[in-house]
Amino acid sequence: MPIIIPRENHEFDFSKVPAYRDLPLVPDTDERHAWDVFGKDDNLGTINWLTPDHVLESSKLIKTGKVINLDLPLDQPYRPRGSEGRTTYEHHIYRTQGGGDDSLDGFYLQASSQFDALTHVRFGSRGFYQGLQNEDLDKEDSRLGIDHWARHGIVGRAVLLDLPRFVGPSFNPVERTAMDGPMMEAIAKKQGVELKPRDIILLRTGWMKWYLDNDQLGPDRMDISAPCAGLDGMRETAEWMWDHRITFFAGDNIAAEALPPVPRNFQHRREVPLFGMTIGELWYFEELAEDCAADGVYEMMLVAHPLNLPRGVGSPPNAYALK
Repeated sequence: MPIIIPRENHEFDFSKVPAYRDLPLVPDTDERHAWDVFGKDDNLGTINWLTPDHVLESSKLIKTGKVINLDLPLDQPYRPRGSEGRTTYEHHIYRTQGGGDDSLDGFYLQASSQFDALTHVRFGSRGFYQGLQNEDLDKEDSRLGIDHWARHGIVGRAVLLDLPRFVGPSFNPVERTAMDGPMMEAIAKKQGVELKPRDIILLRTGWMKWYLDNDQLGPDRMDISAPCAGLDGMRETAEWMWDHRITFFAGDNIAAEALPPVPRNFQHRREVPLFGMTIGELWYFEELAEDCAADGVYEMMLVAHPLNLPRGVGSPPNAYALK
């Protein structure tokens, strides 16, 4: 019999959420953690911000009924078999007299548009979110699998921050441009939208458009060591994200962060294990960006459903923007 994990209790008192400077230090480090903010048995992290009242308020953003897909096709970015790292799956289709069936071999859940689960990144020897260790995650009823988010649902207010349109014609997505808190606020202000607590931030860097427009360069253009624009990796930006109660951020590039990273300053190692914040990578924002530029509306309701995969480390986001 499979283990059925009860639906989590999401209720908490927002007034008791501490500022970043008041979060406890990870022992023997200068980094701060939020392991006790949502309760010692929490397995949702900042997805806890997405409470029923927030979902209801976010639904009021739907004005036209437009539904805009934010996922790439699962076979993009293409990574050939035999290459290092996450490769593209092999798709087998079986035709029968009654219809058909299919299967995937080598399906890396973080090879295309993706969510990073709380089991994806650990903070050195201190472990994963809540200080859990490998042996805690290898149990059949793992507390941090992506299935917990699937059962809760990811629904809330999202804001697209369009960096290329903010900078203008001189912008180059394959140069390192790091977006910190003040810069994200400046982009939002220019777009005529306000960033609010519990927001989901969608960072359009233009990297995905560059990638899709340059397929003649081959798979080598998926190089994590090559420069690109993205979220700033410094601690001050992590503090800004926490104090603004950002639920999570997603980018249209590798890692969603500015690359190459600065040593010891990479938001993955803070946001995921210390805050319990998911990160979205390689999302597709081109259709959304065109629509936002056309109507001047950069806020929307976002609905995403990661795979209900017990112990899952990642998942396609299955995300839509509703306007």
